Amino acid sequence: MTERHLTLAFVIATPGTNWGGMERHTVDLAKGMAERGHTVHVLGHKSYHDHFPPPVTFHRQPVQLGRKNPWLQWTITRCLRDISPDIVHAQGSKAADLVSRSRLSLSTLRLGTVHGIKSNHRAFQHLDAVIAVSQPIFLVLEHPRKRLVPNGVPAPLTPGQSAPAVTDQPDGTINAIAVGRLEPVKGFSKLIEAWSKLVPDERHYHLTIYGEGSERPRLEQLINRHSLAKSVTLAGFQPAMEQVYQEADLTIISSEREALSYVLIESLLAGCPVVSTPIPAIQALLPEQAVSTAHSVESLAQLLSSWLSNLPDLRVLETEAIIFARTHLTLENMIANTESFYLETLQCHHTGTP
Repeated sequence: MTERHLTLAFVIATPGTNWGGMERHTVDLAKGMAERGHTVHVLGHKSYHDHFPPPVTFHRQPVQLGRKNPWLQWTITRCLRDISPDIVHAQGSKAADLVSRSRLSLSTLRLGTVHGIKSNHRAFQHLDAVIAVSQPIFLVLEHPRKRLVPNGVPAPLTPGQSAPAVTDQPDGTINAIAVGRLEPVKGFSKLIEAWSKLVPDERHYHLTIYGEGSERPRLEQLINRHSLAKSVTLAGFQPAMEQVYQEADLTIISSEREALSYVLIESLLAGCPVVSTPIPAIQALLPEQAVSTAHSVESLAQLLSSWLSNLPDLRVLETEAIIFARTHLTLENMIANTESFYLETLQCHHTGTP
C-alpha cells in the first residue's frame, strides 16, 4: 500500500460492443490501484459493470453516444465533479476528448493513456500528462510530460499450478495458436489463407484460433473452402489462457494494427515463441526474423513455412525477448510504474513544476 491515498477516476469511452486490450488494461489498472489502497472509480458503458467488482465503484455512462454529444459530455462532467478525484485517467482518445473538455477543479490532474498509434494525438494535448503503452507510441507522442509504461500481465502459472490439458491433438502435432476478437483488424482470414499454402511434411501442423466475433461465418467458409477442417479449429472464447500458452508450440499474430499486444506478452511469459505481421510495437520486441516483411498472405505464409519446421531455433532467437517480458512486462511492474507516475506528476501539478 502506498503512503499517499488517492481518489482515482478512470474513464473508458468504448461503446460496449467489444472487449479488447484497452478494456482489459483498464480492469487490471483499476483493480491494482484498489489493492494498493486507493479509492477507485470507473466511468464506462453499462455492459462493463461486472468486470469491475468492489472495491472499485462503477458508474454507468452513455458512452455509446458520439464524443461531441452534449448529453454525454454533461453526464461525464457531472459524475467527475461528484467524485472529485485527485486524478482523472482517460483510456483512449475518445475518453481523452471528454476529459479534456470537462470543467473540473484546478487541483484535479488529467492524465491519459495512448493505446495505439493514430494519425494524430490531438485529444491528449490538453491533458496534464500522457502514458504510452509501447516504445513506438512514446516516440511519436508530442507532449511535455509523457511516460512509457508497457502493458503487463500476471506472472504465468508455476508447474505445480498447472491446469488440465486444453488441447486434443495427436502426439507429435505442432500446436500453433492465434488469439483475439474475430474481427477484420486481427487478420485471421489472411492467416487461414496463409495456412492453406503450407506444404505438409512428415509432421502434422494444427492451428487453433481462440476468440469470438463477427468474422466467424466468413472464417468458417474459408476453412471449408480450403479443406482445412482437420488442421484449423475455431475454438471460441477461452476465459483463462495461461495453460493454452504453456501448451502451444507457436503463437501467431496476424493483425493489421495492434498496440503492445497482450497475446505477445502472455506468450513470451509462458516461454512460447511468437511470429507476427509487421506491427511497430511488436517489432520493437521481437527479432526481425520473427516478423513478416509485409501484411500479405504470401509474406505470412513464407514466415510460417520458415519457422514451423525450426521451432527450437526460434525459441533460442527469442530468448532475449522472453527475458525482457519476464523482467519488465508483468502486471506488478505496470501498476507500480503507473502509481509512481501519478505521484510524481501530481506533485509537479500542485507545485507548478514544469
